[in-house]
Amino acid sequence: MLTYPERACDRLLHIDPSLNAFKQDIMLRLNRVNETTKRLMGDKQDLSSFADGYMYFGFHRTETGWVFREWLPGADRVFLMGDFNGWKKDTHPLEKLGPEGVWEIRLEGRDALKHQQYVKIVVEKNGRLMDRVPAYIRRAVLNPVTHVLAGQIWAPDEPFQWTDGDFFKKSPVEPPLIYEAHVGMATEKEGKGTYREFADNTLPRIASLGYTAVQLMAIQEHPYYASFGYQVTNFFAPSSHFGTPDDLRYLINKAHALGLHVLLDVVHSHACPNVGEGLNQQDGTDGQYFLEGGRGWHIAWNTRLFDYGKTEVLHFLLSNLKYWQEEFHFDGFRFDGVTSMIYVNHGLGEAFTDYSMYYSMNTDLNALVYLTLANALIHEVNPCALTVAEEMSGMPGMCLPVGDAGIGFDCRLAMGIPDYWIKLIKESRMEDWDMGKLWYELTTSRPKEKNISYAESHDQALVGDKTIIFRLADAEMYTGMNRPYHSPVIDNAIDYHKLIRFITLSSAKDGYLNFMGNEFGHPEWIDFPREGNGWSYKYARRQWSLSDNGLLKYSWLNQFDRDMVHFMRENGLLGEAAEPLWVDQQKKLIVFRRKGFIFLFNLHPSVSQPDHFISVPLRSRWITVFSSDREEYGGQERISEDYVYTAHTDPSYGPGFTYYLPARTAAVLKEVRG
Repeated sequence: MLTYPERACDRLLHIDPSLNAFKQDIMLRLNRVNETTKRLMGDKQDLSSFADGYMYFGFHRTETGWVFREWLPGADRVFLMGDFNGWKKDTHPLEKLGPEGVWEIRLEGRDALKHQQYVKIVVEKNGRLMDRVPAYIRRAVLNPVTHVLAGQIWAPDEPFQWTDGDFFKKSPVEPPLIYEAHVGMATEKEGKGTYREFADNTLPRIASLGYTAVQLMAIQEHPYYASFGYQVTNFFAPSSHFGTPDDLRYLINKAHALGLHVLLDVVHSHACPNVGEGLNQQDGTDGQYFLEGGRGWHIAWNTRLFDYGKTEVLHFLLSNLKYWQEEFHFDGFRFDGVTSMIYVNHGLGEAFTDYSMYYSMNTDLNALVYLTLANALIHEVNPCALTVAEEMSGMPGMCLPVGDAGIGFDCRLAMGIPDYWIKLIKESRMEDWDMGKLWYELTTSRPKEKNISYAESHDQALVGDKTIIFRLADAEMYTGMNRPYHSPVIDNAIDYHKLIRFITLSSAKDGYLNFMGNEFGHPEWIDFPREGNGWSYKYARRQWSLSDNGLLKYSWLNQFDRDMVHFMRENGLLGEAAEPLWVDQQKKLIVFRRKGFIFLFNLHPSVSQPDHFISVPLRSRWITVFSSDREEYGGQERISEDYVYTAHTDPSYGPGFTYYLPARTAAVLKEVRG
């Protein structure tokens, strides 16, 4: 049973003594977790046994037929209808099993329901009949006859055959190199890509780039495609936009065969407000799954907010996490909207400049309890699983283990890094960039807590924002990407695109993330089909050919990204903090050490450093092993990778050697042994 040990709070205060003033607030959270755990678990000995809701609710074959159950505490009567009974609303009533509001129907005969038949429930409340899609349905699609979302029985004669037994639950994800992807837009055609197309065409590309994990967006069913998957209606149903549940299993199975872990971008922070398709007013009341009144609505997203203090809601959400692990072999989760979950005002407009903002009436203890239980469950089901928090407030303990009074995430997204890159590019000239502040943003994290560094994600590619390459090149993206063409704007954009990504990755300690296509500077924003663009897919796809045809500068960026990822991975350079050696504001230089390697970055737009002195032990010998100035990356081959540098004694600096580092370049040195 999950309980915080008595000395957990003391361990957290030892890790971060600044929290001493808030010990009572921390203890309040820990006690709430302990109390909730005892309330939920009953006589069960582990969270995994508690999170078996998907095995009880929904549709299940029995030895003699079928059984269907649904939690509808506010309903007066409930009926099952579908293809099997000609969509008659009142011929198949459910029986209420007890005061908790669980309803059940048993259908005799194994063919009483058939694979791919459409089904719905009818809820009667105060004399009104309302059609609903079952909450635990495992497939939801648009009925081709009614064009309304309906549940669909998924019970193929032959279950999917997994072949990933040596990989699933046995291989840790860390330190992760994450490729964030959207299955539907991972295609060059102007339309939706499928799970199988992604598996066969995109997964090999990701593996060849050197990434170790793929993070899948928009997997939980969402009827509005343009919501990017963030308005979920059916939490147990893989999105029908891209294929069948077994097609998703095929994708994950193939990813594991390629050595790629698969993370689900899970949306438990809010839900689609649609009535009749999702959970909203499922039993005819406002507060079944969600908070009642104004608190039950997200004022910025116009979506419904879960009541994390309710036992049945916790059962639903925790069961959902176990379901995706057990039924689809997901290796972990990226939790969307954590900041929104843990504050009553969702963190909107808050700067979180002092610790008191984490411990106030604005903090949602019930949400923190749920996230703690979620992390404990995920790691109980799979000790090798990875959990990532999209959390920008910096809540202390978010990524610490339960034994240290943490909430249990393995790491959080370092959301300040892409924001800082945007600020630098948008608001100042390169020659005015502050190297000290940049190094601070790249490397600072909470004590003992892990970060996933990244330069940009899907957030920076959406309409209304700009990718890094677009901010750097602007309109010349459309005219200046042919290889023979050169201009100050384009040359500058190519060089800084490489530098920004490489310094973000190489300074990272715990992991790195890239959004699909950004590795080669995909030139277009993301705009999903909608009424305002004529329902066009033109900007909801990835033009892989721009990188693959070999005629454009995109291929330089793609090869650089691949080589930098492989370089970091093959040399085991993640997992330890980078050691700063030289941060020079005037020269715009950043030099740091990782294990036996020295990384040098000249971020000045025009001034090269012909004789930068590098301090190393006397008579040690060094060679350049990686450079952004290689010709295959669009560079000018000004950095020799053949010359051996031998440290000598300099009267001013001591032992070391001088090194030529051109403007807008990066290089990595390694000591030559023997």
